[in-house]
Amino acid sequence: MVAELKYEISQNAYIKLVLHALKHKTTAVNGILLGRVNPQNDSVVEITDSVPLFHSNLALLPSLEIALIMIEEHYGSKGLGIVGYFHANERFDDAELGIVAKNIGDHICRYFPQAAIFLLDNKKLEALPMGKDQSPVMQLYIRDASKNWKLAGPDGGSRLVIKEPAANAVLSDYISSEKWQDVVDFDDHLDDIKKDWLNPELFK
Repeated sequence: MVAELKYEISQNAYIKLVLHALKHKTTAVNGILLGRVNPQNDSVVEITDSVPLFHSNLALLPSLEIALIMIEEHYGSKGLGIVGYFHANERFDDAELGIVAKNIGDHICRYFPQAAIFLLDNKKLEALPMGKDQSPVMQLYIRDASKNWKLAGPDGGSRLVIKEPAANAVLSDYISSEKWQDVVDFDDHLDDIKKDWLNPELFK
């Protein structure tokens, strides 16, 4: 069943994660994917929102646990759960899924076995303004039968889709207007609790 899963991410959830990575270009960043299994089709995981987590000390467990509890409490009341993890590496040329990302992904899989990890593809992101590519600037990783994280094969591009086809065009506009400056993550919130990690004003 796992091999056939498809992941559909909403435009706002997708753009929020990429803007977070652009805001902190010189550091690794991460985020949480929120959603549910499609009630009409259990082979589709719908990702309807995302939460930018950290841009420093990604492996710091106490901060991560606090963030996950707050995220679960907020989204659980809306019928949504944590369905995956987003990671952007520190170095532009680093396309490997590292141990921190795998460990957090493993943790999420304990509660949602179909969880996926999305890794930012810097080369696709860099090429975004030049092309008309509608596919996500992310690589899809899923756990195999041995519980090892593997890059989805040749069909990976068709198994991770953005719900709205024009999302990359919207993302390009946001990049041009430096919209990434407005993104708040959990690090920002822990430094100043007046900063809202839910980013309610980001797309208004």
